[in-house]
Amino acid sequence: MPAPIGSVPALSAAAATVFSIGIAFLGYWGMYEPTAWRAADVVVFVLALSGFACLGLVPWMATSPVEPEGSDSRIRIARHLFLAGVTGLWLAVGISVIF
Repeated sequence: MPAPIGSVPALSAAAATVFSIGIAFLGYWGMYEPTAWRAADVVVFVLALSGFACLGLVPWMATSPVEPEGSDSRIRIARHLFLAGVTGLWLAVGISVIF
């Protein structure tokens, strides 16, 4: 079953929006402070970077060509990447607030 019309632009725009919110979080979180990093800080940074990597791959995966014209296999992968990216960023935010 092909993806609905407009799902590729919507998915790409949502990924870009969450990506920019994540960048704002990192700026607010203060990764440039001169204090030594704790283990929780490293976990937050790794989760955020993995989330950024997943979100950055969403538009590329959603717009890459597929063999049968009606296949939506790449859109499904892009959706999973979007979910992984959002989850990584939310976990990073949650851990930074708790610890």
